[in-house]
Amino acid sequence: MLDTTGAGEQIWRLETGSGPLIATAIHDGHQVREEVSSYLALGDSERLREEDPYTGEWTRVAPTQIVGKRSRFEVDLNRSREKAVYRIPEDAWGLTVWSGNPPAAMFERSLSEYDAFYDAMHQLFTEISQKYGRFVVYDLHSYNHRRNGADGPLADDEGNPQVNIGTGTMNRQLWAPIVDTFIDKLREFDFPGGRLDVRENVKFFGGAWPRWIHETFPDTGLAIAIEFKKFFMDEWTGAADENHVRSIGEALRFTVPAVLGALKRA
Repeated sequence: MLDTTGAGEQIWRLETGSGPLIATAIHDGHQVREEVSSYLALGDSERLREEDPYTGEWTRVAPTQIVGKRSRFEVDLNRSREKAVYRIPEDAWGLTVWSGNPPAAMFERSLSEYDAFYDAMHQLFTEISQKYGRFVVYDLHSYNHRRNGADGPLADDEGNPQVNIGTGTMNRQLWAPIVDTFIDKLREFDFPGGRLDVRENVKFFGGAWPRWIHETFPDTGLAIAIEFKKFFMDEWTGAADENHVRSIGEALRFTVPAVLGALKRA
């Protein structure tokens, strides 16, 4: 999907509401600028496989919602600025992202979008922390588990939980009551087919986005990196199991009262 408006347009969608809970889906986007598309070596389906479709729907669990509109192949908001634009295959799961020789100015325009996002988030979270004291971010993602092809074997369950909770970028001791409450409630939810397999720091530890939140708002901001294995969809075709997508949203919503209660007591 092309975005013909060019650089300078806001690359995220923001819905603001009351309260200290924010949900983000910064890898939900699939759009790319026209100039970026002209150099991409990847097709739509190849990009979609590494993006996080449907995560934007789950942000509805929070009053304040932040959803990325652009593909991570244009600019990755969950990496450090130095790594936010994929340049070589090693940056992108071995994929050859570019054809030809993209101009440096194109990458700089993508990085200007990155800077605009983080500047806006600094302002937003400053206002939220001033109003509510502490705040919680549900940092929503998904991950692949069928990398050996559409007909290949699934990745082993032992190393690939249905839900990976990344806490490696936070002061775990400081935020333990809230994080533990979130994990307990997510495990407790009556998910179709059985309780969710929710484990901590098995596959991912949290990216640059939660790290920035914890470093910028060390005493007031908690970002829980939540990675759902793509058991709710076919990662090769993009087709979703609508019941599972809906149930994941319900599971996240189920955690909210207890998490807000733990935040209030913290």
